[in-house]
Amino acid sequence: MVSYFALVVSGIALLVWSADRFTDGAAALARNLGVSPLIVGLTIVAIGSSAPEIFISLNASLSNNPEIGLGNAIGSNITNIAFVLGISAMIKPLHVESGTIKREFPVLLGITLWASFLLLDGDLTALESWPLIIGLVIYVSWLIRVGMKTRVRQDLMLQEIVDELPDTMTNARATMWIVIGMILLQISSKMLVYGASNIAAHFGISDLIIGSTIIAIGTSLPELAASVAGVLKDEDEMALGNVIGSNIFNLLAVLSLPGIITGIEFAANSQNVIYLNVLPMIGLTVAMGIMGYGFGGRKGHINRIEGCLLVGAFITWLALSAMTELGHL
Repeated sequence: MVSYFALVVSGIALLVWSADRFTDGAAALARNLGVSPLIVGLTIVAIGSSAPEIFISLNASLSNNPEIGLGNAIGSNITNIAFVLGISAMIKPLHVESGTIKREFPVLLGITLWASFLLLDGDLTALESWPLIIGLVIYVSWLIRVGMKTRVRQDLMLQEIVDELPDTMTNARATMWIVIGMILLQISSKMLVYGASNIAAHFGISDLIIGSTIIAIGTSLPELAASVAGVLKDEDEMALGNVIGSNIFNLLAVLSLPGIITGIEFAANSQNVIYLNVLPMIGLTVAMGIMGYGFGGRKGHINRIEGCLLVGAFITWLALSAMTELGHL
């Protein structure tokens, strides 16, 4: 059993490291080929930040554990909002002025409601999943269009995205990191799925819970690191932008893969999926939007008290998930 836990811990560490290397290489190569730094930041870097979740979902499905992918997608969204944003706001209140963020939030809310509706009947089929992939293509195309039409200096978040791009490197070095990153992403995600699924089997825990808690928290560590670093450098927009972008990719790319590859049947576990995962995800997404937009003359921000409430909600969600799984609820 110790070896399975070691696989999970080492898998998460290697997954995060390899995703960073892959993203750095892909971003550098794209810039060398003449792609706008802003478009690189909005697309390649954004996709790279979701690479751990994507590879886990892919390998979980291929290993006949699709509920790990389902739990990872939804659990990562809950973790990003409640834990990542909550911790960031506790360190320093987050102020929201970016028009880009305010344009992207309705997109996130719409995708969240759409994905949630698809899960209400207790399964996710290939027929239901392909439109999510099409939605991903449309979303990335929209990001590219925004990047081409918007002047960086006119938007705080866009300026922060460009400022945070990785250093330039030669094409050969960039290609090397892309290849190494891809190989290690595949290896580390297999390690993580194998270790997590065996832990679940040993303790009689569902793949869904393992995916939505242990794996989701582990794969959200890059977002936590990026958001905290952004807050410490007064880049509040980056902290919120990272979460919104990551959550959109989780629902369109990470959630759709299990549905396309094997399909997900969770009718026997549908109440846990709906009440412990889908509804909290919707509620936290709406709460983030209310705080980020601001109403009644209140400017958009997430203060320390709201940050504490978000972290408290995250701890409560973890406790309810554990108690339900153990049969105490």
